[in-house]
Amino acid sequence: MSPCGPSCLPVLVLVLSLSLWPCPVQSYANGRVTKACSSMEPHHHSQGQTSPSPYQLHTNVSSFSPGEHVEVTLSGQFFEGFLLQARDPAQDASSAVGTFTLTDPHSTQLLTCNKLQGSAVSHTSKSRKNLVRVIWKAPRDAPIQVTVVSHYDIYWVKIPGPIITHMEFSTTFRSQRCQYFSSEGCGQSKSCLLDPPGCDPSRDPRCFYLSAAAQGPPQQQSVVFELSGPAEGYIAFALSWDTWMGDDDTYLCVNADGRVSVEAAILRGRTHPEEETQSGLQSVSWRIADGIIQCRFSRLVKPTNPESEQPATSSANQEPERFDLEREYFLFVASGPAHRGQIGRHDQQPLVSEHRVRLTGTPIMLRGSRGPTLLKVHGGLMLLAWMLTGSLGTFIASFYKNHWSSRTLFGQKVWFQVHRGLMVLTVALTAAGFSLPFVYRRGWSKRAGVHPYLGCCVLALSLLQPITACVRPPPDSPRRYIFNWLHWAVGSITEVMAVATMFLGVGQSSLPLPSSLATHILIGYVSWLWLQGDDQRAILSDQSETAPRIPGSNPGCVVLVLGKLGLLSALLFCISQL
Repeated sequence: MSPCGPSCLPVLVLVLSLSLWPCPVQSYANGRVTKACSSMEPHHHSQGQTSPSPYQLHTNVSSFSPGEHVEVTLSGQFFEGFLLQARDPAQDASSAVGTFTLTDPHSTQLLTCNKLQGSAVSHTSKSRKNLVRVIWKAPRDAPIQVTVVSHYDIYWVKIPGPIITHMEFSTTFRSQRCQYFSSEGCGQSKSCLLDPPGCDPSRDPRCFYLSAAAQGPPQQQSVVFELSGPAEGYIAFALSWDTWMGDDDTYLCVNADGRVSVEAAILRGRTHPEEETQSGLQSVSWRIADGIIQCRFSRLVKPTNPESEQPATSSANQEPERFDLEREYFLFVASGPAHRGQIGRHDQQPLVSEHRVRLTGTPIMLRGSRGPTLLKVHGGLMLLAWMLTGSLGTFIASFYKNHWSSRTLFGQKVWFQVHRGLMVLTVALTAAGFSLPFVYRRGWSKRAGVHPYLGCCVLALSLLQPITACVRPPPDSPRRYIFNWLHWAVGSITEVMAVATMFLGVGQSSLPLPSSLATHILIGYVSWLWLQGDDQRAILSDQSETAPRIPGSNPGCVVLVLGKLGLLSALLFCISQL
C-alpha cells in the first residue's frame, strides 16, 4: 500500500478527531442513566432550561391509600429522553420512594436508583415521543419528578408532578405546588433577608430565605411572601415589634411527611405558637424537594381590625387579628424539627433583621444576625477578661515582680499596682459578662449544658481572690507562704476553668460562632499559656545571673504578646460578624 499523500491528511485528521471525540448523546441514548439518579441532571455539559416547561405530569387520582397503584402520565411536546422518579423530599438524593410498573416495555425501562429496583423509569432509545404512561405503587406520599430532554442540550430538570396525598390528609392540604423561586430581584422588586448573605435558595439546602413584595392597588394591596430553608422539619418567620420572642405575628411552613402545611399563628412567648390557622392566607403554594422546603403565599396589608397593633386574643368563633403591614417590624426567621406536622423547638438561634422594615416600602436587602446583642457583649466581655486583662495581670506578676521591685507608684510597687488594677478589672468584666445571659434569658438557661455552671464557679473563684488578698499577712509573716500558695492555686484553677468555659461557650447554639475556627483559636490561646509558662521558668532560672534579662526586651516575649492579641482580635471579630 502506498503511503498517504498530503491530500489525504485532512481526512485522517477528521477521522482521528471523530474517533476521539466524546459523544455523550450515544452514552445515554439507551436510557441507562443510573449515574444521574441523584441529581436527575443529564451529563450534557449544558445548563437546564429555566423557562416554563412544555411538559406535564398527570396522575389519575388526587389521593390514595398506601400500596395503591397510581397511573402517572408524562405528556407534552416531542422529546428524546426522560428520567422519572418519586423521591423523599427531605432526604433528597438518597431517597427513592415506591416502585414503578411499565405499560410499554419497548419505549420505557425500569432502573435501580439508590439500591431500590424499579424505583425509576427512563427511555430505551432517543426516538421522539410525546407520551409516556407508567404505574407507580405508592407506599406513602412523595413528590413525583421528571427530567425531560427535548434534544441533547435542551432539557428541563425535576419538573414537578401534581400533588397527590394520603387519604388521611387529603382534606387538610389544599395548596398547590410551586416552582422553585430564587433571590433574583432582591433589593429591586422585593425585600429579602438571606442567611448566609448571597446564598441561592433554589440550590442551597442550608440557605435561609425570606422575601416580601407588595402588589395590587392601594385599596386591596397585599404582600407576597416567599420562605425557603432546609426540609428537615419546619421553617417559619415572624413579625415582631422588638428583638424578643413574644407577641409576634408568625407564619409557618411545616413538612408533614412529604406534604407542607402553611399556616399563620400567634407567638405569645417563648412557647409553642398558638391559634394556627390558614384563614387570611391567599394563593398558597409550596414545594419540597432536594432537601429544600419552600412556600409562597400572600395576605392583605390591612388586617380585619386596622386599629390593632398586636394580634388580638381570639374567641372560639373569631380568628386572631394579624399585624398591619403598613407598620415597621423586625423580621425573625427560625427553623427546627417537625414530627407528623407538629413542630419542635428551633434548633438554632433565630435569624433577626438588624432593624425594623416596612414591607410595603421600597424594596431593600436586609441584613440579619443570629447572635443576640446581649450574648455577643457577654462573649466579648468574657474574652477580654480572660484572654487580655486576666492573663496580662498574671504575666506582670510572673515576669516583672523582681525587675520592678524598687519602683513605686502611689506608695506601692509598680508591678503590684498594675497587677492589682488588671485583676480588679478582670473581676469587674467577669461579673458584668456573667449577668447578661440572665438578663437575656430572664432566668437560668436549662439548655446550655455545663457552660453556665462552670461560669458560676469562675465568678465565685474570681471574687474569692480579692477577698483573700485583703486579709493576706505581711510579707515578713511566717504564715505568708500559705497565702502565696493559696493565691497561686486559686488563680491557676480559675484560669483553667475559664479556658474550659470558653471552649464550651463557642459551641453554644445561642451564639453560633464558626465552631472549628473558634476552637482552633482557643487551642492557640492554650498554646500561648503553655509557652508563657515555659518562658517564665526560663526567666526564673536566670534570676541568679548578674544581669537578668528583662522580658520586654526579649523578641520572643513580644511575639507572644502580639500573638495573644491576634487570637483575641480574631475571636472578637467572629462575634461581631454574627
